[in-house]
Amino acid sequence: MTATMAENHAQIKAKLISETRRRFEAEYVTEKSDKYDPRDVERLQQDDNWVESYLSWRHNVVEETLKMLDESFQWRKEICVNDLTESSIPRWLLEIGGIYLHGYDKEGNKLFWIRVKYHIKDQKTILDKKKLIAFWLERYAKRENGKPITVMFDLSDTGLNSIDMDFVRFIINCFKVYYPKYLSKIVIFDMPWIMNAAFKIVKTWLGPEAVSLLKFTSKNEVQDYVSVEYLPPHMGGTDPFKYSYPPLVDDDFQTPLCENGPITSEDETSSKEDIESDGKETLETVPNEEQTALLKKLNPSEPTSKVEENEKGDSKIKSFKKPLSVFKGPLLHISPAEELYFGSTESGEKKTLIVLTNVTKNIVAFKVRTTAPEKYRVKPSNSSCDPGASVDIIVSPHGGFIVSAQDRFLIMAAEMEQSSGTGPAELTQFWKQVPRNKVMEHRLRCHTVESSKPNTLTLKDNAFNMSDKTGEDIYLQKGLLNTSLASKHPQDLREGQGFQMMISSKEMVLQGRWGKKSCFLGRRSPACHSQKEVEY
Repeated sequence: MTATMAENHAQIKAKLISETRRRFEAEYVTEKSDKYDPRDVERLQQDDNWVESYLSWRHNVVEETLKMLDESFQWRKEICVNDLTESSIPRWLLEIGGIYLHGYDKEGNKLFWIRVKYHIKDQKTILDKKKLIAFWLERYAKRENGKPITVMFDLSDTGLNSIDMDFVRFIINCFKVYYPKYLSKIVIFDMPWIMNAAFKIVKTWLGPEAVSLLKFTSKNEVQDYVSVEYLPPHMGGTDPFKYSYPPLVDDDFQTPLCENGPITSEDETSSKEDIESDGKETLETVPNEEQTALLKKLNPSEPTSKVEENEKGDSKIKSFKKPLSVFKGPLLHISPAEELYFGSTESGEKKTLIVLTNVTKNIVAFKVRTTAPEKYRVKPSNSSCDPGASVDIIVSPHGGFIVSAQDRFLIMAAEMEQSSGTGPAELTQFWKQVPRNKVMEHRLRCHTVESSKPNTLTLKDNAFNMSDKTGEDIYLQKGLLNTSLASKHPQDLREGQGFQMMISSKEMVLQGRWGKKSCFLGRRSPACHSQKEVEY
């Protein structure tokens, strides 16, 4: 999409959003204000993404969108969606584990589990069950605005007395009307043949456009959609997760490895090995006459700054390219805004960077959590940030683990009193006492950047003649490359991104630093070829 086309598209979307708001206010709110929650009406006027989700689901037909908004808003007030809390749900429903969020599918979408065998058709409890569905979906929507969800209908060990078609229809309506654009797919597992007729009815409820989202699976097919690490044993998976309540199953974020504090002796040894390995592997790809010049770049003679002296073991963080996208929260600005980009196996760069900036006048405590604590080292993951200051957080895969699109990171932040201490004991006590509504949360997805591998690329003869370029030249070329990529097709864009990674690699050489076990400028050295396994 060219810049002009993108601009036209944005203008059309803005016009549709404006028209929807104006007409809904004039044609519906004035006559049905008592049937809507004022908070929903206010949000409609402020949240463009919310309006756009309804428009998109109705193919940008404003008339149909207005009807959908009317139905959705009336339901939200009837069931008191904005006021649903744990205390709104009978405790036994939360304890039984029939409905919960846990894990991710292969596309990185959250899994919403419906364990049908725990449901008994009963008109006395149907409203509470609907509230539980709404509670989880609203909770998810507020935290993961606009990100799709995959429904897992687990029908294993299910009898006919567990099939409540009214309840199933409600779940379908949640995604058709109440939470548009959130449904990625519905995976139906181990459906008994006797229920074939019932699910033919479900297809009619979904409509022709959404029926393709139904995926009927057995133990053999379910792994096409969800990897074994997020499937329970009865589905052929290896997930050791067992539902329990309290507390709520809440995104499964846990404390990562290398929690906090100074680098351990193991990390220091690893850092030294990194530096030695970097020098060896890089120099093997460079002609002898250029080794001296490169060594000067890799070991600059300039005096070390006070900042680098203070950081000691963490000084390698300066080698990372600062992420450009920014999420602007009320307490912290977080960069990158949505995704952590890790290099591919070919690129050799395992680590990535999160930058937190305190935008308040008080100290802000922060914690970093992840859905895969055994896979990542995060440093620091529990600390504080002074007013106006920034903190760099290094995230790196641990051992032989591979970055997955299903992995997530959670940044939690809260303001501290001026007199509060910031030591480990004080921070532990602070997090025990801080009210939940005072905590800012932001989630980050993980993404692996594919690397292109040119056949011939050396310092002496390459597309950018690096020996003649300064750091400013490289930045300028990166800017020009970004501009040209904006107008290219997806395939060209992917190739360009790989090329851009090579530019970033040169930039790091100019700065005198290199990542662990990397191969110079995307070209594998003999040492790299001899490795049985390249660390990620």
